Amino acid sequence: MARRTSRGLAAAATATVALLPLTGPAGSASASGSAPAAPQARVFMVNPVQSSGDQLLTDAKDAAGAVPASAYAVAALRNLDAGGGLSGTWALVRSDTGASAKTTDAGSYTRHDDQFEQVMAYFWVNEAQEYLQGLGFGSELPGANNRVQPVRINQWGADNSFFTDKKAEIRFGKGGVDDAEDAEVIVHEYGHAVHHAQVPGFGTSLEAGSIGEAFGDYLAVEVGAHADATYGWPMKADPACVADWDSVTYSSAPHCLRRIDGNKVYGDRVGEVHADGEIWSRALFDIRNALGARTADRIIINAQFGFAPDTSFKDAALTTIATAERMYGTNAAGTVRKAFTAREIPGIP
Repeated sequence: MARRTSRGLAAAATATVALLPLTGPAGSASASGSAPAAPQARVFMVNPVQSSGDQLLTDAKDAAGAVPASAYAVAALRNLDAGGGLSGTWALVRSDTGASAKTTDAGSYTRHDDQFEQVMAYFWVNEAQEYLQGLGFGSELPGANNRVQPVRINQWGADNSFFTDKKAEIRFGKGGVDDAEDAEVIVHEYGHAVHHAQVPGFGTSLEAGSIGEAFGDYLAVEVGAHADATYGWPMKADPACVADWDSVTYSSAPHCLRRIDGNKVYGDRVGEVHADGEIWSRALFDIRNALGARTADRIIINAQFGFAPDTSFKDAALTTIATAERMYGTNAAGTVRKAFTAREIPGIP
């Protein structure tokens, strides 16, 4: 991610999601049927800028009052184990600052509490893996990071977050807006974990690293958009803008860390993975807009199993085109090819 040094699930949800916009104290909701209700948590609807459209929001040193109550929703924490903490099938909050969050209190935390970022990380990592599961990864398609994903919250003193392949964990930093307050930052880093699970050591060349950053941005937008559509959350900011909330401290309005709908082409490369990644993410966004999110994402993610750790734009594009042909036929492959040729990636017939 810009200013960031990033190296860059097998069961369905077992409880019904309950999501209610908050206008006062945290509400509660129960799953239907006889199964015990999942613990309820207060989370941001992706992020406060996206859900409110208010580009004037500021961090105000973690003040609870800096963000309106309407930016939160109450959501079920799914797939938890029985320990009472933030540990479950797809996510584990391994360490944190301050006291560890308790699921019994998760509906009362606000952004002023260290525990809020812990809850956000658990919820959105779980949400991202459930999205992949819904695409068929882990069932009809190979699993894509379908494991417990460890995360560390506010353990990095700089305004930076990253996935480390040494421990296969994600570390979220603080400074300005704490990184784990923005779902798109959380899911971006999860994208690196997905790539590493698919291709261990992925990102050893400049172009492979750029693809990794691009996929993280793209997945962040996709998972957030899917959550908005599924739960009826408002989206009042440009969906192609990544990390609207995290970037309020270092970008001018309308706030954006990066975009996935830019006009960069291969000849615009500058040798920096986040900047050059905007070439690849635009191609992914065009594939999505042409084929629809589900078809596009099944192709895009499935193709990544065939990437090399040091893949080039050309080779990754050719693998993605071939995957589209195998999964959906000639017309889909032609659509994918068009997206990459529009970015002027050389060697695409």
